[in-house]
Amino acid sequence: MNLISPCLRVSVVMIALLSLSACDVERRKSDAELGLNPQQAAGRKLYDNYCDRCHEPYSSRGKKGPSLKGVFKHQYLSLSGLPANDDRITDIIKYGRAKMDGFNQVMTDQQIKDLLAYLHTL
Repeated sequence: MNLISPCLRVSVVMIALLSLSACDVERRKSDAELGLNPQQAAGRKLYDNYCDRCHEPYSSRGKKGPSLKGVFKHQYLSLSGLPANDDRITDIIKYGRAKMDGFNQVMTDQQIKDLLAYLHTL
């Protein structure tokens, strides 16, 4: 005699599967948890609005474009081989590259500096 109904059994299995699949999803950290200063926090908002749709910030997996995790921790950019420095990244942000549109007409110089400050935290 089975004491557990089939519906309850299916519900328990579904909950178990959902909880296991959530292990790969990391909760988004707040600016304070990341230790961001006001300029970096402003840059993070810009990143969320303009960059996140194509570039992963905290993962090595890419979306449409390459991941930007650790972009300034390397001497050269992975795809282009250009130096990974503020001047080259600023040019890419302003004027774009290959499939990426430039943001020169969208962002002010200060916003680009804020975005760079955030990129340095990745």
